[in-house]
Amino acid sequence: MKIGVTLFAQNYVDWERFEAIEADPAKEGTQPNVSDAQIYKEQLLLGRLVEPLGYDSLWTVEHHFTPYTMVTSPTQFLAYFAGTTQRIGMGTMIVVLPWHDPIQVAENFVALDHMLDGRPLKVGFGRGLGLREYNGLRIPMDESRERFKESLDVIRLALSQEWFEYDGTHYQLPRMSIRPQPRPDSQLLDNLYMAWGSPSSMPIAANEGMKPLFIPQRGWDAHRGELAEYNRIRKDEKGLSEELSTTVCWVYCAETDAEAHEAVSQYMLEYGDSAMRHYQFLGDHLQKTKGYEYYGQMAKMRAALPPDQQPDDIYIDNHVWGSPETCIEKLRNINDQMGVDEFIAVFSYGAMPAEKAEASMRLFAEKVLPTAQTFETRAVVA
Repeated sequence: MKIGVTLFAQNYVDWERFEAIEADPAKEGTQPNVSDAQIYKEQLLLGRLVEPLGYDSLWTVEHHFTPYTMVTSPTQFLAYFAGTTQRIGMGTMIVVLPWHDPIQVAENFVALDHMLDGRPLKVGFGRGLGLREYNGLRIPMDESRERFKESLDVIRLALSQEWFEYDGTHYQLPRMSIRPQPRPDSQLLDNLYMAWGSPSSMPIAANEGMKPLFIPQRGWDAHRGELAEYNRIRKDEKGLSEELSTTVCWVYCAETDAEAHEAVSQYMLEYGDSAMRHYQFLGDHLQKTKGYEYYGQMAKMRAALPPDQQPDDIYIDNHVWGSPETCIEKLRNINDQMGVDEFIAVFSYGAMPAEKAEASMRLFAEKVLPTAQTFETRAVVA
């Protein structure tokens, strides 16, 4: 099993100020308790530790307009680290295709692939779930599924043919070519991943020939069943090989389980709170938006629960935390359940101080990484 690290650049402590100004422009002018500049400096520091500590890859996300995460251009962010590292691979979790011109997405990944010069680059795509982001980028959210499909078609053309054209509903392209052309031995087309959140992602990923990128939102048993059906479709209906998964979890490694539990009880729940605020899950817009029916039902069920019964425990139950020995056993279980080719660790989240994230990351590298990297993986089948 390979082990990577992903960086989010969250400014959790600025949520109250942000929401107050969003609701009342008269409150503009107040200053954040922690500046975005400080958050970015800390994230770049953690990123520069990934290679020397022995991790296999570095990843990041894409979000806009709120303190939830502040990486707006994943390929630009990773390009910095491509120039400061020599060994590690990289990946996106995810670039949101409906928000972009697909030609520019293809160009950005081709450029990053050249910078990495043969190191692995996993291309994670998704549809996005944030109404603020769709509104701010001026894209109708109910068009996301169709835009995702057309964007994927265009990107595949751009990566596989020197000259191409496309006539779709949302994108019409004249005969054209991108430059630079992909590297002669580029693996980009073989490394297209789809973010896997709702059950409806499974048949889309299987039928589009995309590999699974899991960010767990349900129990591992549910995800395992979806992955088994995904591999059945690939093998029996598409004639494709079975695939291993790339799986993302929040991680906190400490000397004892009790110390780790104290930390995750604060910081993982802060991450959950940040996600709720960013995606506005307690609103009703997801119930009215085409293509987001699953999330609409989840939001409706959650909104009906009293505040003291919100199901935040998934951020603790599903993820990897504890002493090094406990982390190893949790990773072993996830690998047995999910057939994990690459495990991606989120070490910095919520209002966690950078020094705590670094200490967790260093302890994990010293005492967990050598064992976890020896785990053998088998594809999950029905």
